[in-house]
Amino acid sequence: MHIQEMAKRLQITPRAIRFYEEKGLIKPAKEASSGYRQFTEEDAWRLQTIIALREVGMPIEEIRQLLDKLDKEEGTLLSYLEIQRSYMYDRWVELKTAIQTTETMIARLKQDSRLDPASLYELAEANKRLRQTRKNWVDRWNFNQLAPIYDELVAREGQGFHAHDGYERVLDQVVDYIRPAAGEIGLDAGTGTGNLVKRFRERGIKMCAIDQSSEMLKRCRAKNPGVETKLGTFFAIPYMDHTFDFVVSSYALHHLTDEQKCLALAEFHRVLKPGGRMAVADLMFVDDEQRAAHIRALRKAGDVSAVEAIEDEYYGNRTVLLDELARLGFRAEARQLNTYVHLLGCILP
Repeated sequence: MHIQEMAKRLQITPRAIRFYEEKGLIKPAKEASSGYRQFTEEDAWRLQTIIALREVGMPIEEIRQLLDKLDKEEGTLLSYLEIQRSYMYDRWVELKTAIQTTETMIARLKQDSRLDPASLYELAEANKRLRQTRKNWVDRWNFNQLAPIYDELVAREGQGFHAHDGYERVLDQVVDYIRPAAGEIGLDAGTGTGNLVKRFRERGIKMCAIDQSSEMLKRCRAKNPGVETKLGTFFAIPYMDHTFDFVVSSYALHHLTDEQKCLALAEFHRVLKPGGRMAVADLMFVDDEQRAAHIRALRKAGDVSAVEAIEDEYYGNRTVLLDELARLGFRAEARQLNTYVHLLGCILP
């Protein structure tokens, strides 16, 4: 179809389409004889994705990066729609935070009849820091590329440093802690290839799964036919409030800083029903002092590869995470499962 037809179909102006073309977001073919732009159905869905993301405030450069990533993954209509949904949930969670900040300001003003400028600045800065913390995460490990070999990597046993030592036993202990019951629905956050989901499904439990890697989700679906998977992040889980009876996560949060982990825990809290449970099994130390002592011992032993592996990721501070869980209202406990993996188990009142 030509540009006028495309504009009419999408209810935008030809000028807007040309603008997106100038910015490199779309690249329609041109007829050899006339030079007219010729748009395909894929161009239509790509344009619709651009329009939807612009409507919720996504900058042009960020849209370009998303679409470039999608091009490399041979994006489909489903991929376009999943990107739209993921970003809309991201904006929704961000707006909820901004609304809560504004409500706090209004409540303080009503109580004190005035709002201290310093207090106003503090609230605004806190909101800004939260937003920046969420946006600072980058997939520097390239999980789409790791997806085909992930199961092989975690199953590797033998000599030397292995962060996934006892992987199967760790997943079993997550399931044992949750004690899923018939009729419940659970979420696996950062599901990877779906190994933890599979354990719950084998018990007849309905599961949903999210991950920021489309390739990981493909492998999760292959192992777990019928499981609902969604493209999403720890900072904006693409489900409404109070959806799940339990949330689980394994070997995923150590790709976030402790500040980002706290935002993820808040999202787990948001999607849990009252009385819901949560279990997180991940790489962490009791506190920063234990981490420093362990690193010193590894250096003294000459185990440089282990030190590099630990410092390449964000092993959690268990004390910080337990404090955050308490602040969120969880009754939490912690167990150390092996040298590096700890299980955080929580229940909402």
